[in-house]
Amino acid sequence: MAPRAAGAPHTPHPQKRRVPLWDNARWIAITLVVVGHAILKLIAASDVAYEFYLFIYAFHVPLFVAVSGYFARSGPLGTRQLHRLVTDIVLPYLIFETIWTTIRWLLGGEFRLDYSTPSWTLWFLIALLVWRLALPFLVLLRYPLLISVIVSVGAGYFASIDATFALSRTLGLLPFFVFGWQLRQWQLTTRWLDLHAAAVWRWRVGAITLFTGLLGVIVANIDTLREAQVRQFLLYNEAYPTFGYDEFWAGGIRLGLMLLAFALIVAFLLLMPRRRTPFTAYGAATMYIYLLHSFVLFPLRETGVLEGPQPGWVLPAMILLSVLISVVLSQRAVRKVVHPLIELRARWLFRKKARTDTGTIVLPHLDAPSAQPAPPGEPPAELR
Repeated sequence: MAPRAAGAPHTPHPQKRRVPLWDNARWIAITLVVVGHAILKLIAASDVAYEFYLFIYAFHVPLFVAVSGYFARSGPLGTRQLHRLVTDIVLPYLIFETIWTTIRWLLGGEFRLDYSTPSWTLWFLIALLVWRLALPFLVLLRYPLLISVIVSVGAGYFASIDATFALSRTLGLLPFFVFGWQLRQWQLTTRWLDLHAAAVWRWRVGAITLFTGLLGVIVANIDTLREAQVRQFLLYNEAYPTFGYDEFWAGGIRLGLMLLAFALIVAFLLLMPRRRTPFTAYGAATMYIYLLHSFVLFPLRETGVLEGPQPGWVLPAMILLSVLISVVLSQRAVRKVVHPLIELRARWLFRKKARTDTGTIVLPHLDAPSAQPAPPGEPPAELR
């Protein structure tokens, strides 16, 4: 590269504009994750809670994974990208797994530091690491989405594929990560934002119809769905035989739910506001919400206060509490306090050459419609 002529003005690199659609989707998706965790203890004694639980679990975790896949780089990983995987995924996992082990010990449990068994929500960090490493290889294949679906459905037949290093969920949810990447190849954002208002609302009516139909089916068949243990299929964390499905067609249930989730992900995105909203800015804090909300909910889940039959107001109260938790954890003040735990740069960990070398492999430019370089205090795009 030729040196810049003396006195020539310096032209800064243009920053990519954030698209509100995706920040809106991020924050609502992570808020639904908080809601799902908050109401878990209510579903055993309440059909209404179980209906709502099944409704959001049909799409909200696949959606969260798909959004991560949409912003994942599919080119070869250079030194800088590998550096970020360590600082943004591996180190937070080690830190928070250690914290959870210490909490259990302080509450009277055994101090057993086992990084192969992620605590509660930390499975996502391991899965995200594997997905990011695997994506460049998957996209070399002709049909990456189809292959990932086959891997997911097939993995459910093997009881040996369990929660160790979150392998069951990593393989089970892999298609949604690839699906998110595929949506980007289809230029979903550009196509959607270019539509005029009349066409937008026609699509949104279809999306509302799909969600309404799903809720109606769940409410009308809640006893059957409870008996069939559909919830276990939606968690993607156990092999079919472990919860009583030894039949060869068990994988067909996962496949059907997966195809439904693909449609629900698209429908959800169609319903997202395309302009800025009061919660758009919160979309940059999803990893903070994901890692921290479990500490807030832990006392409610572990003290037994939500066990057994509850008054009717408890369910809406827990939903409102979840929204409040998501809002509070999105605030800049909170992020500033816990920033060193979630975004530890750890420059001391890397050789000097590794800190400065970006690698000889240059990633192809991808038209990322939402992600500008992360400002200080915000996680990178694939974690937002």
